[in-house]
Amino acid sequence: MKVFEKNSNIFQLLTEAISEGILVVNAEQLIVASNGSACQMFGYADGELVGKSLNTLIPSKYHAAHKGHVKKFLKRSEKRRMGAGLDLFGIRKDGAQFPVEVGLNPFELYGNTYIMALILDVSKQKEQESKIRELNAQLEQKIEQRTKELRTTVSELRDEVKRRKEAEEKAKASLKKEVELGELKTKFLSLVSHEFKTPLSAISTSTMLLSKYTQTEQQEKRNKHLATIMAKVKYLNNILNDFLSVERLESGKVKYNITSFALSKVVNEVVYDSNMLLKTGQRILYPNDIDDIILEFDEKILELVLSNLIHNAIKYSPEDATIDLRASKGDGHITIKVIDEGIGIPKDDQKHIFQRYYRAGNALLTQGTGIGLNIAKLHIGNLGGDISFTSTEGEGSEFELKLPYKNSKLGS
Repeated sequence: MKVFEKNSNIFQLLTEAISEGILVVNAEQLIVASNGSACQMFGYADGELVGKSLNTLIPSKYHAAHKGHVKKFLKRSEKRRMGAGLDLFGIRKDGAQFPVEVGLNPFELYGNTYIMALILDVSKQKEQESKIRELNAQLEQKIEQRTKELRTTVSELRDEVKRRKEAEEKAKASLKKEVELGELKTKFLSLVSHEFKTPLSAISTSTMLLSKYTQTEQQEKRNKHLATIMAKVKYLNNILNDFLSVERLESGKVKYNITSFALSKVVNEVVYDSNMLLKTGQRILYPNDIDDIILEFDEKILELVLSNLIHNAIKYSPEDATIDLRASKGDGHITIKVIDEGIGIPKDDQKHIFQRYYRAGNALLTQGTGIGLNIAKLHIGNLGGDISFTSTEGEGSEFELKLPYKNSKLGS
């Protein structure tokens, strides 16, 4: 230390003008020189630090480690910044700790090794960094909160858009349904007017003519007109039954009466009634080998559906045509086919043929309501069966019923 004191005046001249603290430490880690800034930084009077151990300025918990660091540094003898990447602290005379940055520079003088330490009090810098970190944390929290709020807002907007779109779609669907319903009502009224007007006119004419035939020998003519009246009344009754079936199907009021019966019983009744509608030269081919076929089904519904198919075959087939009625057993079901040689169904109309009130383009001039096949399709579907067809315009059609032997709706 005495060796270094020879140059203390020069050291003072060189270091007092520097705002950073400067300490010179010998190999035994004793302070041999300090400038005024270092003394002021650590709370000591000028010159008071000289002769003190360097550990005086270092918090006690770092003393053990610091001694080893100094030895390693002296072996390397290179200029460097102390504690790079670490938080360093000094301790003032009053015991207060404060953050510092230290630059170390070893040198030799008169054969002795010294370390010059350049010390910066970074309290304000650390305080500012802490504030910046705190502000950044607050900013991140705000950003996270705003992002969350934004996500919520976007989600709410999406939900609102979705709700409005759904409402718009419902409104469009409702409007479309109203338009379709209006069209159906118009079509229905036109249909009813046409379908009722023609038979009522025939009934009125036959009734008027009937009143003129008063003689006993005119009984044959009276019978002819009575038959016309009965046929037209039956036709009107069938139309009314179809309309009632539509209403019951739409309201869900249909009650099926499932019983066990022979297929031949229904076929005999339907063919018998249909024979009265045959045009000149037309004939119905009765199915073979059906006496042993027993069904669990709604007998009246099967009669209704089968009558509709055979009556259509008669209506849309020319004179001298054959209507072929076939029945066969399958795996768990029976198949009934009605094959005609009629006008057939145009290809473009086939996909609509089971729609209510729909009539193919080549059938518009023939009497009909366009609801028979729709009713048949719904009833058969409700009872676990199926109805399908193939048709070629100008050649004829083949309608196929598939019915289960035993119906799952028994007792419903």
